[in-house]
Amino acid sequence: MRWGLVPAWVKDPRSFSLLINARSESVKDKPAFKNALKRRRCLIPADGYYEWQAADGRKHPFFIYRRDGHAFALAGVAETWAGPNGEEVDTVAIVTAPASEDLAVLHDRVPVSIAPSDFARWLDCNAFDVEEIMPLLAQPQAAEFTWHEVSSRVNSAGNDDAQLLLPITAEQRAAEEPKGAKKAATRKATSSPRGDDGQGSLF
Repeated sequence: MRWGLVPAWVKDPRSFSLLINARSESVKDKPAFKNALKRRRCLIPADGYYEWQAADGRKHPFFIYRRDGHAFALAGVAETWAGPNGEEVDTVAIVTAPASEDLAVLHDRVPVSIAPSDFARWLDCNAFDVEEIMPLLAQPQAAEFTWHEVSSRVNSAGNDDAQLLLPITAEQRAAEEPKGAKKAATRKATSSPRGDDGQGSLF
């Protein structure tokens, strides 16, 4: 499926903004999502996801994953868009919820994950109606997930390897620091008054 839900009633997908996330608070009422939530719920397997945090004039990427290291399943809603010439495109959006207190330091929203014991309840659209599955669209428990910063190589779709999951090293962080920041740091260090080791500028 293509990430970015296109409702069946859209005339021309090229003129429609892709809906990559569906907010749990409004997913059952929004025209773009309510039919998918009722009839086409799905699960998206993952071992983690990325989030970016702005600091020092740039965005730092973080890899977020379960503290126990287990894979998990994200709540998704899907649609098949059918065109006038018989073409079909399968699309999907991830359901998000307000972040738990610990994850809120990175972003105010998080993907909703569905527990294995609730897989059948989420997926069986005939046996379980919307009101019965709404309680599943909750934020993760505090301390359920953890994270670490990764290399900004993840910002390029051309990079796709296991190194993108590893914690960033000191050498990588130095190499990825903006050139302007390096020059500013050098000027600050060289202009420190005699007797000042420069540590005061860090606090």
